Amino acid sequence: MMDHYSDVRITGAPFYHPAFEEAYQYIIGRYAIPKRRVAIFIPCALRKPYSHSPSHMLFRRLIRDVFAEDEYHLVIFGTCGTVPAELELMYPFAHYHYMLGRCKDDMTLRDFLEIETYRLEGYLQRTKYHYERRCAYCIGIFREAMVRASARSGVPIDLLLPSNPVIERMRDPDCPFPEGSLSMKEYMDEFRRGLLSMRD
Repeated sequence: MMDHYSDVRITGAPFYHPAFEEAYQYIIGRYAIPKRRVAIFIPCALRKPYSHSPSHMLFRRLIRDVFAEDEYHLVIFGTCGTVPAELELMYPFAHYHYMLGRCKDDMTLRDFLEIETYRLEGYLQRTKYHYERRCAYCIGIFREAMVRASARSGVPIDLLLPSNPVIERMRDPDCPFPEGSLSMKEYMDEFRRGLLSMRD
């Protein structure tokens, strides 16, 4: 797949790159997406592959503590598009370096929000009957894209974490990233409680 692209590191905003749209079309059109009881959506990470990211290692460990492997499907989303976690090594998902949080250009941020909403919407529609329940763990513009995609697709996100009250409690307007990091203990504790509630 996509052998007409050179297997090189992609710089710049990846959501504009045609390789990401082609990969997205493959996933929603031809890839056999697993059917599971629960889908868990988490944002992409700067380090590739995603599973080697310190934050993703934390998230995965927590998820494995709650669910058996055959009960859930992990889906990565964000600047990469919408990617079943088992495809993290597929080109171009391990071949880009970009951090949206450092972007200050309003047009690029608006473009990201529209492109990611469209990709999430398509994935949610494609997997409407693949999962019994869906959890999304995200903040900031990724969360906004997820909320918009759920509304547009008509496919509900059963559990959206962290909750708004916890985000507001943790908000620090003087910090470069006011909502903090999803790896923060307060967010992780709520994530665990939410996953336990879905399991039980």
